[in-house]
Amino acid sequence: MGSNVRHPRHGAPAKVLRAALDALEEVGLEVVAASPIVDSVPLGPSLRRFANAAAIIARDVAPPSLLDTLQAIETAFGRRRQGQAWRARVLDLDIVLWSGGAWTSPDLAVPHRRFRQRGFVLSPAVVIARAWRDPLTGLTVAQLAARLTRPRPAPTSPSGAGP
Repeated sequence: MGSNVRHPRHGAPAKVLRAALDALEEVGLEVVAASPIVDSVPLGPSLRRFANAAAIIARDVAPPSLLDTLQAIETAFGRRRQGQAWRARVLDLDIVLWSGGAWTSPDLAVPHRRFRQRGFVLSPAVVIARAWRDPLTGLTVAQLAARLTRPRPAPTSPSGAGP
C-alpha cells in the first residue's frame, strides 16, 4: 500500500492508507494484519515522499479478481491510470504475495516482480509476514529484507589486494 498525495476527504497520505484499510473491509476483504505505516523516498520522477504499509487480507479469490477489487478501490480514492509511470498517486494497492504461490497472466504477476528490491515493501511486510516465503526464491520475507539492509562488502581487485 502506498500514497504520496493528500486526499480531499481523508487528508495526508498516512490517513489515506488507514482509510484504504477500512475500504478493504467494506468490500469484503478481511484485513488479518496491517503493518505500521513507514515513510519512504519515491522511485522515479515524483518528488513527494510516500507513506507505505503492508496488509494481509483473507478472501478466497483468484489474483485477477482481487486485482480488479483493489483497482476499484484505487479509483474510488481518485487514482487515475494514465500518464507517466511512478508518478505521485493518492493510493496504490499491489498484490505482492499470495498464499497460492505464483500467478502469471498478461496483466498480473504474483509475486510482484520487483518486491525483492524494494525496502518500502519489505520493511512493513517483515513486521506482519516475516515467515512468508517467496515462491520463486524460497526465501522468507525476513531473509529478503535482511538482504536489503546488510552491508555489502567492498569490491576487491582480482588479486584480493583491494582497489
